[in-house]
Amino acid sequence: MSDIQEKIQQELEEARAVCGTSGSNSAECAAAWDAVEELQAEASHQKQGKTKNSLEEYCDENPDAAECRVYED
Repeated sequence: MSDIQEKIQQELEEARAVCGTSGSNSAECAAAWDAVEELQAEASHQKQGKTKNSLEEYCDENPDAAECRVYED
């Protein structure tokens, strides 16, 4: 997770630099901030992770239950 945070920091610095040189109303500035927003959204999705359904939760609590058996070929 720290890897994506480092990437976000790099993109933030780059966006500020681009906007400083090309102006805050330029297309380059908008694109740079879009890249930052995309990385922040990805970090948020990674944080949320996969939620378990009720059967998965039950099997975590009761691994020996018949409903939780896994049969391999």
